[in-house]
Amino acid sequence: MKLYQKTAHRLHEMLLNKEVSSEEITQSVLNRISTVDEKVGAYVTVLGENALDTARKVDRKIKDGTNIHPLAGIPIAIKDNMCTEGIRTTCSSRILYNYMPPYNATVIERLGEVDAVMIGKTNMDEFAMGSSCENSAFFPTCNPWSTDRVAGGSSGGSSASVAADEAIVALGSDTGGSIRLPAAYCGVVGMKPTYGAVSRYGLIAFASSLDQIGPFGKDVTDCALLMNVICGHDPMDSTSVKFDVPDYTTFLANNVKGLKIGIPKEYMGEGIDAEIKNSIQEAAEKLASLGAEVEETGLPHTKHGLSAYYLIAPAEASSNLARYDGVRYGYRAQDPEDMIEMFKKTRSEGFGPEVKRRIMLGTYALSAGYYDAYYNKALKVRTLIKQDFDSAFEKYDVLLSPTSPIPPFKRGEKVDDPLQMYMVDICTLAVNLAGIPAISLPAGMVNGLPVGLQLMGKPFDEGTLLRAAYTFEQNTVHHENKPSI
Repeated sequence: MKLYQKTAHRLHEMLLNKEVSSEEITQSVLNRISTVDEKVGAYVTVLGENALDTARKVDRKIKDGTNIHPLAGIPIAIKDNMCTEGIRTTCSSRILYNYMPPYNATVIERLGEVDAVMIGKTNMDEFAMGSSCENSAFFPTCNPWSTDRVAGGSSGGSSASVAADEAIVALGSDTGGSIRLPAAYCGVVGMKPTYGAVSRYGLIAFASSLDQIGPFGKDVTDCALLMNVICGHDPMDSTSVKFDVPDYTTFLANNVKGLKIGIPKEYMGEGIDAEIKNSIQEAAEKLASLGAEVEETGLPHTKHGLSAYYLIAPAEASSNLARYDGVRYGYRAQDPEDMIEMFKKTRSEGFGPEVKRRIMLGTYALSAGYYDAYYNKALKVRTLIKQDFDSAFEKYDVLLSPTSPIPPFKRGEKVDDPLQMYMVDICTLAVNLAGIPAISLPAGMVNGLPVGLQLMGKPFDEGTLLRAAYTFEQNTVHHENKPSI
């Protein structure tokens, strides 16, 4: 097995035993990127020399006998909406094509403190708006399992980098499924933490009440290791929650005896691909055979989630993206007649069609005369959806569902039909509306393409999710399936 194919926890053992150096690991991943990324399109920016410099620093520490963190010397890919000081951060948008942040996002600072090796910045749907990673201003990201298929979005570059062994682990952001959906489509593990568990300082905002940074890994253990680093209160983020951050690896026990798992019938009904449904039912049966109590339940307001989400998220996007006007940073239209013309031309030329669509939707929903009819009503529905989850979690420890209603679809298939594209998020977006944690992990294959199992948990109970996911992983072989790219 090549170094770039191994998990972070296995590579850490090898570093401690001096079987390999961080420089060798990093060079292995860089070589892999140069070999396959032309087909995948995972990266907007590759940080070769920077990465090797960090790796050599870790090797010196090991040589000197310094204790190193489990992620020290491990190559990690970063979604290109997290600010990296002096390193281009584009949000895969023309309007930020040349933006060099003067500071690091908090998660980047924390990764730096443990000497993780930032290998590059990954492609994404522009401003995280999309479910396929086709909305990037630069190029689409392809699915490593079948390059004519989408990688999922919006964190498609991060998930594809881990699946194609172009990174060991990665960070993404999740506003309505943007970690879990690409994790499912690329056959890796992806976790969306509780809202407020991970600082959003330095994450370029799409929808501030929904956005959350989270990890991608080749297995559940690697996700737990990343959670240990990125979680915790940050005074720079007013929505960051003060809580005692546990060692998430302590929850990695192969045991679900007595765990109560509910399967919401709304997530297994009309619109769910029959073969995906079969895979999810088999996963539920596997967990039941291992000692969990599994039964059907209901989340009655699920049917309103899509419409509520696509009013709230675009409304917040309309507000957040008003700052991109060509004045202070980023793209500026050439030769405008006056300042108003400069604003108009800059935004018309700088934003792609999906971003414009959502800005217009959001501006309309917030406009006088429509605020109460649309946006305010959507907020009330959001409360009802959260109450559904609260009620369910009085009885169940974990809820189980498909991550996506359909397998990875062909590139170009849904680009011209926004509603069909939005429907892909039907199983994931309610989690963001409720602010709860969820994880997606491999649960089988349909016609040679991965199927994702989604587990949803109580606020700040990521530990139980990791325990359930780890147990499922340890008793199945789905995570061992690898694309042949």
